[in-house]
Amino acid sequence: MTVVRECAAGLVDVDPESVTAVVETGAWPGATEPDLRLRAIEVAASLVAQQPAYSKLAARVLSRHIAAEVEAAGAATFSESVSLGLTNGLLSDELAAFVAENAVALDSLVDASRDDLFEYFGLRTVYDRYLLRHPENRQVLETPQYFFLRVACGLSESAADVAELYALMSTLSYMPSSPTLFNSGTRRPQLSSCFLLDSPKDELESIYDRYAQAARLSKYAGGIGMAWSRIRSRGSLIRGTNGHSNGIVPWLRTLDSSVAAVNQGGRRKGAACVYLASWHADIEDFLELRDNTGSEDRRTHNLNLANWIPDEFMRRVADDGTWSLFDPKDVPELVDLYGEEFETAYRAAEAAGKAVRQVPARDLYGRMMRTLAQTGNGWMTFSDIANRTSNQTGKPGNVIHLSNLCTEILEVTSDGETAVCNLGSVNLAAHCTEDGVDFEKIARTVKSAVTFLDRTIDLSYYPTPEAEKANARWRPIGLGLMGLADVFFKLRLPFDSPEAKELSTRISEQIALSAYETSAELAGRLGVHPSYDETRAASGVLHVDHWENAEISRPEAWAAVRAKIAEHGLRNSLMIAIAPTATIASISGCSECTEPVVSNVFKRETLSGEFLQVNRYLVNDLRERGLWSEDVRQAIIRAEGSIADIREIPADLKALYRTAWELPQRALIDLAAARTPFIDQSQSLNLFMAAPTIGKLSSMYAYAWRSGIKTTYYLRSRPATRINQTTVATVPAARVAEAEAIACSLENPETCEACQ
Repeated sequence: MTVVRECAAGLVDVDPESVTAVVETGAWPGATEPDLRLRAIEVAASLVAQQPAYSKLAARVLSRHIAAEVEAAGAATFSESVSLGLTNGLLSDELAAFVAENAVALDSLVDASRDDLFEYFGLRTVYDRYLLRHPENRQVLETPQYFFLRVACGLSESAADVAELYALMSTLSYMPSSPTLFNSGTRRPQLSSCFLLDSPKDELESIYDRYAQAARLSKYAGGIGMAWSRIRSRGSLIRGTNGHSNGIVPWLRTLDSSVAAVNQGGRRKGAACVYLASWHADIEDFLELRDNTGSEDRRTHNLNLANWIPDEFMRRVADDGTWSLFDPKDVPELVDLYGEEFETAYRAAEAAGKAVRQVPARDLYGRMMRTLAQTGNGWMTFSDIANRTSNQTGKPGNVIHLSNLCTEILEVTSDGETAVCNLGSVNLAAHCTEDGVDFEKIARTVKSAVTFLDRTIDLSYYPTPEAEKANARWRPIGLGLMGLADVFFKLRLPFDSPEAKELSTRISEQIALSAYETSAELAGRLGVHPSYDETRAASGVLHVDHWENAEISRPEAWAAVRAKIAEHGLRNSLMIAIAPTATIASISGCSECTEPVVSNVFKRETLSGEFLQVNRYLVNDLRERGLWSEDVRQAIIRAEGSIADIREIPADLKALYRTAWELPQRALIDLAAARTPFIDQSQSLNLFMAAPTIGKLSSMYAYAWRSGIKTTYYLRSRPATRINQTTVATVPAARVAEAEAIACSLENPETCEACQ
């Protein structure tokens, strides 16, 4: 096992013999060199929980293994790898021609030493999921560096462009989203991440057309958001018949089956989220679609649910008022209104007696909270602030009706336009050392990222004409970030400290400034997007202008950006969106998006098995203080990644390494709210509560709304909460207790015991 000893060179606290001894002892007759390498990788990976440096050893051996596999397939250079991909029907003729024309320059860009930047589980993800493989023998045809270079070629116009993007990706400084990584340079380059479908009209033809669109998008894309607020409610009289509508539930169950059918046998699983306005008369039936206690024949399994909530509802919850529910057939205008216009029309409909029924607003709000606690679903998204602050809603009639599968995209939709967004994320961990964040490097990375995301719009394959039309018209992009928790660990900042909030806000401001500047420069060279005159920016109003309390640290830079926009306009209507980044964060070896770590012990799954990993920052800190021992390691594992009650660990480390379950959720909301002025779309904001109660949840989501949060994502909770075990139907007394908890949490948020 010479390869293991060579790969261990320079790794502190790694004993290669602890790996080779196990491999050689367990060797079997006829084992080939590749077999032994794979076994060595597994053994090294199994030791990561004891010593994080074994992650590097496993990655180095895996890198050698991949290189040998690719060479055996007949590719000694990048250009030969592309030729193999073309021969086997995996890559496009256009990509192959571009690479052949620039073969010498492109081959010289490959820097195999950058494989050493990978942690094992990141490289394993690339190997298992992303590298091109022979269609029959499944042998990989490209190394990780060839993979990055191939993706860069698929988005570039020249060898210089390739060098720019390859440098960012290969150093793990920036990563496009998975659809771009999967499909760049392939025969069907579907590069976009998110698709948002407006609600179908209340007509059979329109509904079936939406089914067809959703199926096609699921087949090629994966993540879909769909509004459903125009469809009439249960009991609505069907004109010209004596029949009544069964409401939205049967339609959504059919949609659920459609998504499930597309997923059968697919390489990637599609998913969808359905948004319903909270004034729709079927809102309670809607919330039951994922209810663990609901009827099986009324449940869905492939659809997530989100509430599309106007401010008027939240105010009535706060005031303990009455909420009116309507059949969209009777009030079709409400779907396309927001803000004061919505409130005026809504109250007029109430006064005209059009409501199907009325309920106490807090009862419905409690039902929303119970659905969140039971399922993590029924996400709270706020329609008025989403519309009021969007650059795309500058012209009357341009309305945002929903968000996407992960709640970070907010774009205008209509019956003939499916909103689309292309995503990528800056890895903040690669822009930070123990001395601080490199803001100039962030600015350079953002400039390149925006340029390539804009180009992606023109290069992508669109599964439907409605998607292509909308993306060409608005040219939105969604540049996000990941690795914020890594930055806080490196700089010794507890997640809920004032310094962490200030730094997070300043980073978001820098990304926004650089994105606006780059988009204006692109507009100067390539022209503004076709709908620029319909945007707020065309009138000089930028997203940050909607927040009087925005924490602006560089007013002179904003003045310069405004001048550039006034001169050139903008190439892109929207630019910033923080997506969850689960997979690309794993590739990059950093924490997901803006989230705190969920645990200091992570279970990683690969095709070869499951492995434990301990937070490497924590391990390094403990080692420096002489506290890293087998007893401490086992104590952390027994505590499921929490160090709060481990006596040997000092208080400052306990504060720094609190998990998402241990942090006050108000801090997560405050961080998100401070970033919001610099995020012209939205952010996937998970909230965490180990044992949710109605009081705590009602207080938390009301606080998020008051703080100006546009959208929230999953409520993460631990299993078997008390809310899961009781329902209004089976325990009438529970409803009284819930009402009291909501009243307490909303009327006395600072003192309510349930909310602390």
